Amino acid sequence: MSGLRDKVVFITGSTRGIGREIALRCARDGAKLVIAGKTVKPHAKLPGTIHTVAEEVAQAGGQALAIELDVRDEQAIQAAVVRCVDYFGSIDVLVNNASAISLTPTLETPARKLDLMWEVNARATFLMSQACIPHLLRAANPHILMLSPPPVMEARWFAPHLAYTLSKYGMSMCALGLAQEYGGIAVNCLWPRTTIATAAIEYNFPVEILRASRKPAIVADAAHWILTADSGSGNFYIDEEVLREAGVSDFEQYAVSPGTALFGDLFLN
Repeated sequence: MSGLRDKVVFITGSTRGIGREIALRCARDGAKLVIAGKTVKPHAKLPGTIHTVAEEVAQAGGQALAIELDVRDEQAIQAAVVRCVDYFGSIDVLVNNASAISLTPTLETPARKLDLMWEVNARATFLMSQACIPHLLRAANPHILMLSPPPVMEARWFAPHLAYTLSKYGMSMCALGLAQEYGGIAVNCLWPRTTIATAAIEYNFPVEILRASRKPAIVADAAHWILTADSGSGNFYIDEEVLREAGVSDFEQYAVSPGTALFGDLFLN
């Protein structure tokens, strides 16, 4: 039996990019996916909606429930979790993937951008976890996975984009606390070794960095390993290290431009 067959996996920000790729990887096991995101109608520049991803999940072998969700809205979070449990009967895995990014220095970060990153990254991670924990505690082998970095306390990771770092480290600190507070739930973080070819990279970095990135599939494969193996709790996993441990040796398959030198992601030495 596949590792996630019939497991209920709730993924925030799963309309595109890493969230979508994790959903499709889980679907290939026969999982039940909640596709949660804000995009319900086609975007002018970005591909995908919660409904198109739900269709892809079904085609990949999973079941899907598409839920329109703004993770900044506490009541919407509560309603989404209730709808998930009403529809699927339980929650086994929560993936806190939704994220907002603005790599701006302090004097160029208005309050609205600070608030957006804090609310989507740190606050939503706390509230989504809070809403799911009562259901996760009733599950067999429950997991919460944050897409956030190891919290390295070095000034160089704060100074260029202080607001963003505070918000992403907030997700990581949430994982540390929950891992200790709820020993029955495996709470971990996952972060990529390199930049990943998502809309965030496309719109925030030069095209050369996009070409020097890896595909979202590498993060999805690493997430799948964490969610199905004896992954423990309170860990800060790096995608490449996870897959090497799982026996993967061919990483060119994940490269956007095979043979191109890769660009390292933020927060990693």
